[in-house]
Amino acid sequence: MLHFKAFHPKPFCPAIITYLRAVHQAAPHVADAWRDCLSLKNENRCRLSLGPNLKLYKVDKGEKGASYGQGRWASVLVSLCSVEGEPAFLFTLRSSTLKGRHKGDVSFAGGKSDPSDRDLVATALREAREELGVSVATEKVWGILKPLRDRSGMMIAPVLANLGPLEELSFKPNPGEVEEIFTLSLSHLCNPQNRGYTHFRTGDKYGYTLPVFRNGKHRVWGLTAVALDHTLKLIVPL
Repeated sequence: MLHFKAFHPKPFCPAIITYLRAVHQAAPHVADAWRDCLSLKNENRCRLSLGPNLKLYKVDKGEKGASYGQGRWASVLVSLCSVEGEPAFLFTLRSSTLKGRHKGDVSFAGGKSDPSDRDLVATALREAREELGVSVATEKVWGILKPLRDRSGMMIAPVLANLGPLEELSFKPNPGEVEEIFTLSLSHLCNPQNRGYTHFRTGDKYGYTLPVFRNGKHRVWGLTAVALDHTLKLIVPL
């Protein structure tokens, strides 16, 4: 795990849990199993799998009826990377000085679509520049996962990208938005002991259940955990 101090409902698939347990039991092959997730072969498989999701988005903002140009769409950059050769995900801890209910939460860099953004991928890359001070090339993007909806009705596009070796990147986090940048390894996130559920209630009744990732630098929960869970199901080949 690597971290920097800054100057920001679906249950798990039983099949992937069974697979992950099997991988962890095969100790001599664990490192290779995780590294394979960043291989060109796996990247091409993921890009092919994500391709059909484009039809779920209004890519052309000039298209009649395009909805994300009207302030109800946001993007997050689900950031794959490697730390000393080991696959990991990059997260931010949102500043505790921010307004709103998400201050102090773990998140992926992201935010609302701006009229100047060409598309939702451009939104995610712009937000990464503004929050983290790092430029991610478009060719690093593998694709877009299916959209998520938050409690306010905002539609969120999880844009998956591989930032590459973290040692080769230079971050300049925005202190007004980001309190900390940190990573969690793929092996940590896929360990069943570090995965669980958060149960939410609506009044005095059961509401819904979301995944949660624990035992790391910070707890990953909410829609960030949902986007992460969906991404793990994609990039870890069964």
